[in-house]
Amino acid sequence: QVQLVESGGGFMQPGGSLRVSCAASGFSFRTYSMSWVRQAPGKGLEWVSAISADGSGLYYADSVQGRCTISRDNAKNTLYLQMNKLKPEDTALYYCVRSNLDWGQGTQVTVSS
Repeated sequence: QVQLVESGGGFMQPGGSLRVSCAASGFSFRTYSMSWVRQAPGKGLEWVSAISADGSGLYYADSVQGRCTISRDNAKNTLYLQMNKLKPEDTALYYCVRSNLDWGQGTQVTVSS
């Protein structure tokens, strides 16, 4: 079955950098667009970024544009989100999503001084 397993979250200070990953299995990873969606404490879901199946199309929410980079390694069935210049408002549970079909369990990112 489809599995999406996020990792790499943690506790960071403002201004720091972090890369979260998503290991995918159970489907043909290279044929699906992928996204990152986050949920801050007490708030709704927020789409963060998306990448096309071949990696040529990259899309970002205004809130992370210029600070985050989405990428994928189709040979390793892995999705990444590099986050730089972290802000406290980046604190959230970050989910890996397969074409709005399947979600991972999330990885927690906390940004605080």
